[in-house]
Amino acid sequence: MSAIRVFLVDDTATVRHILTQILEEDADLVVVGTASDGRQGLERLRRVETDLVVLDVEMPGMGGLEMLKELRISDPELPVLVFSSITERGAMVTIEALSLGANDYVPKPAMVGSAAEAREYIKTSLIGKIKALVPRPRQAAPQTPSIAEISPAPRLSSHPSRVDMVVIGVSMGGPKALGELIPALPADFPVPVLVVQHMPAVFTRALAKRLDDHSTLTVKECDRAMLVKPGQVLLAAGDYHMSVEKHEDRVTAQPLHGEPVNFCRPAVDILFASAARVYGRNVLAVVMTGMGQDGLEGCRQLAQVGAQIIVQDQASSAVWGMAGSVARADLAEIQLPLSQLASEIQRRVYRGRQIPPGQPLSSTEGSPD
Repeated sequence: MSAIRVFLVDDTATVRHILTQILEEDADLVVVGTASDGRQGLERLRRVETDLVVLDVEMPGMGGLEMLKELRISDPELPVLVFSSITERGAMVTIEALSLGANDYVPKPAMVGSAAEAREYIKTSLIGKIKALVPRPRQAAPQTPSIAEISPAPRLSSHPSRVDMVVIGVSMGGPKALGELIPALPADFPVPVLVVQHMPAVFTRALAKRLDDHSTLTVKECDRAMLVKPGQVLLAAGDYHMSVEKHEDRVTAQPLHGEPVNFCRPAVDILFASAARVYGRNVLAVVMTGMGQDGLEGCRQLAQVGAQIIVQDQASSAVWGMAGSVARADLAEIQLPLSQLASEIQRRVYRGRQIPPGQPLSSTEGSPD
């Protein structure tokens, strides 16, 4: 099989040199070109066959955002992986790049101690995502089960329960997918929505702000104990799990700095398992695009209590790992393209509810936040 052809765009010559060395140590990868800014990158990309672009978003001259805008006009399908700094500015620009069509991101190893640790970080994080985004040179894509092949469990199709909470698990490709899903939910959405997106802390803060700016619902990062309210979206803070806890008649979302689960913190399994304990069958779980299988065990626990589970389909996912694992385990009631998830969530949440248009949502007083 031919190697994955990577093109690097970064304004620092040392970074380009180091990345080229590290990537080409892997026999599956070859660097076919480099550029020091966006304009040079666009010009050189026209002359080489490329499978994926690694793009620095903060550069003098034509920066990564401007390059990405033009690249998406000339080549809307070429995978782009943003390689950005772990700073508040870097996080904001990265989230903007993802909204403009970048497929995913990898934070630069600024917080890693030695050069050897930095190289190992790049190998495990950057190379893994490159191969996930460009699997075709190495293996055929797995067959996607049709909706008909994923039979609804009798407990779901015959006696669907009332939905009192929506929980969402998402990873690679998630910021862009959430940017389509969350703004599509209406202002009168009658239940809370809790989201785990695999991201570092500064990035989840930036993502929550962007989603809040573009949604009618209130979106907050769960960086402290917060009361769970109807019509509010809580996003797990980076480097912290998020758990649902009930104390008398109050339900809160709690950040937990426990051990990583599935190599992840936050982990989808932690949120899903806690939702199963507190809300039982009155949960709607949505598993979306992402690598690995975080969320699978949580979905097993939700299925045991009779909760509803739906997944994003393979065609609309950046990587069909998390959602695919749930579908293959026969835990999903249905799989749908991203464009249909918001309407399906609303259909299930509003089913059995009689809420006149414009009626204010009920809420619990005494929020700790």
